[in-house]
Amino acid sequence: MRKDKILIPAACEALPNGRTYRILWNSILTNEVSLLHYTIFDTPVVKSVIRWISILLLKISGWRTEGTIPDIPKFVMIAAPHTSNWDFPIMMFIAFKLKGKLYWMGKDTLFKRPFQRIFRWLGGIPINRSRSNNVVGQMVDKFAEMDRLILTIPPSGTRKKVKQWKSGFYHIAAGANVPVVLGFLDFKRKTGGIGPVVTTTGDMEQDMMVIRSFYANIEGKYPEKNRFAYLKQNIGSKYRA
Repeated sequence: MRKDKILIPAACEALPNGRTYRILWNSILTNEVSLLHYTIFDTPVVKSVIRWISILLLKISGWRTEGTIPDIPKFVMIAAPHTSNWDFPIMMFIAFKLKGKLYWMGKDTLFKRPFQRIFRWLGGIPINRSRSNNVVGQMVDKFAEMDRLILTIPPSGTRKKVKQWKSGFYHIAAGANVPVVLGFLDFKRKTGGIGPVVTTTGDMEQDMMVIRSFYANIEGKYPEKNRFAYLKQNIGSKYRA
């Protein structure tokens, strides 16, 4: 694969070396480039412009960032709490500011024309839930295929009120032998970023106590929707894939 084949809008024709950029854009449209590897976070010019826009919007809206992207080639990153549609854009702004390259999972039905290339470019990975090979197995395979991968997962699985998280993120990390990084959005402090790195031990209940303690005082935009996710007793036996 040519490393210089990166997604660039046709509008870049007007920029220096614009003809080269247009050729790269056409390569994307003809599926000559692996869309799993090259996303909006790789795109020259575009990524720089969006990063500065993200920094500006975060500053204007009063949001601060904490932590840095770990220097680890592969890991699962928890995105929590997830209670609002605002979570995704704010997460993307923070990712650009911190120079992270995030991927996220979506139902394969989302990745159909005319939007499939857009969602992939935004970091989406299509998941076939009807296959006998489950979601955990599919993502473990993705980790094995790639040299670098930051997979972002909201463990609540929904913006609706929940009493417990799903354990898919834990099983993916354990199966792929990668750590779990604790990403967060705290609307109470208007602060988002990267928390500790947790290495799974195989003892889910003990590991979840560590994770739960970090998120105990972090509030989503609508904290009443998932505050109990962190207070559930005997949490190890309650999680499910």
